[in-house]
Amino acid sequence: MGGFFGVASKDDCVTDLFYGTDYHCHLGTMRGGLVVKDESGLSRYIHDITNSQFRSKFEDDVMHMQGNSGIGVISDFDDQPLIIGSHLGIYAIVTVGVIQNWKDLAKQAFKDKSAHFSEMSGSEINPTELVASLINQADTFADGLHAAQEAIDGSCSILLLTDEGIYAARDRLGRTPIVIGKKDGAYAATLETCAFPNLGYKSDKLLGPGEIVRMTADGIEQLRPPGDQMQICTFLWVYYGYPASDYEGINTEVVRNRCGAALARADNVEVDIVAGVPDSGTAHAVGYAHEAGVPYRRPFVKYTPTWPRSFMPQDQKIRDLVARMKLIAIEGLIDGQRLLFCEDSIVRGTQLKDNVERLYEIGAKEVHMRPACPPLVFGCKFLNFSRSRSELDLAARQAIKALEGADDKDLATYSDPDSDKYAAMVEWIRKRLNLTSLRYQRLDDLVEAVGLPKEKLCTYCWDGAECSSSCCG
Repeated sequence: MGGFFGVASKDDCVTDLFYGTDYHCHLGTMRGGLVVKDESGLSRYIHDITNSQFRSKFEDDVMHMQGNSGIGVISDFDDQPLIIGSHLGIYAIVTVGVIQNWKDLAKQAFKDKSAHFSEMSGSEINPTELVASLINQADTFADGLHAAQEAIDGSCSILLLTDEGIYAARDRLGRTPIVIGKKDGAYAATLETCAFPNLGYKSDKLLGPGEIVRMTADGIEQLRPPGDQMQICTFLWVYYGYPASDYEGINTEVVRNRCGAALARADNVEVDIVAGVPDSGTAHAVGYAHEAGVPYRRPFVKYTPTWPRSFMPQDQKIRDLVARMKLIAIEGLIDGQRLLFCEDSIVRGTQLKDNVERLYEIGAKEVHMRPACPPLVFGCKFLNFSRSRSELDLAARQAIKALEGADDKDLATYSDPDSDKYAAMVEWIRKRLNLTSLRYQRLDDLVEAVGLPKEKLCTYCWDGAECSSSCCG
């Protein structure tokens, strides 16, 4: 995944840029980068943040940075920001998203024999550099940003730091958000609105899908209006979005509470304790416990100072180690209890299976699981949740393969919560995880909890539904 933050200010912007970017660290653990512009040009720093916090890597750098405008990024893959020299001028660029057709776009670029890209591991090219090459083919930044959005299969939101100000372009179908905030003498662009309050910004404008604006310290100029089609990622509210952030004006924590309440209304199990698998399952569990009238407790607490989010590392063994080491059990809340856990989702189920075994070893009588979203049947092809994830590793696809002998048979039927095959799939997963019971959130209840029409939400990973507009390809 990843996130970015940009500031245009009448005063020095470095402090706001530093902390605003830091508020996106939950979205990636690979690379961090900052670039600022002053009268002498651009000043940039990029660091590997795999084994250390963003702030600790950049706190010395910011002492040497100054300028009235800047952009920062947390990336899960490529080095950013990039500084690009082109006929449009020298500019810096950051991106968030995934480019599925990068090979085709690179092949097209190589028709110009002078074109070249920096190669990364695995013979891939830097996707942000590829986006810059698309922008550079146009006569203006605005036209180049629009052309890049049209060419990209997947999603890509972009910030450009230029002599003319900061350009912000939300991806074509709005799968990730961009919000503009303002305070006296400054404007900022962010993916996560949780970056605004402590820096004194108020949300001023939500960019629509495909919308392009130019931001200066004096205000915002719309360069391209938003499109009619939106497919914002529903997983923002379910899992990877920050609890204090709003997307399309809808708060994440509130939605998760509503998800938990919906799970409780659809349930009839008798338990002693309701808990969340920390941290993202916590708000769902609070909503469930309040609706069900069952005590909320924390039989698992998470040790956060040194362990990243477990979906981030690319190596499965490291992911499993992180998941085990960061959760610490409280035996007095587990022994002899009937426990119900809310979780944001079940992806592979490997880590969850280990946690369930630990609960039984401690003395849990029953362990019930309530994921806050439906089974993940399709792997996301629009955003980078984890670059190493294969949809064939998904717990639901493993179940389908065990039941059908093939992992891609009758996927639509298995996505239907009222079908017999769906019930068989859930039961297979329940047995594999050794759960007393397993009930997933229904997609219609999830959509209702978010509060947007389904056609404005991307639900591909649950039901395989894609935007029907011709703009989707």
